[in-house]
Amino acid sequence: MVQQFMREEEGQGLVEYALIIAVIAIAVIVAMIFLRDQISNIFSNIGNNLT
Repeated sequence: MVQQFMREEEGQGLVEYALIIAVIAIAVIVAMIFLRDQISNIFSNIGNNLT
C-alpha cells in the first residue's frame, strides 16, 4: 500500500504550479511594498499630465 502511494503522482503538477504561483505572488507583494512611493509618484505624474 505504501509503495503504491509513493508511485502515484496525480496532483503533483497541480501542487507545483500552485507553489510557483504563490512564490510569484509573494515576490510581487514584497516588490510593491518596497516600491510603493515610486509607483504612487508614477501614477500621480500620469494623472497630472492627463489633466
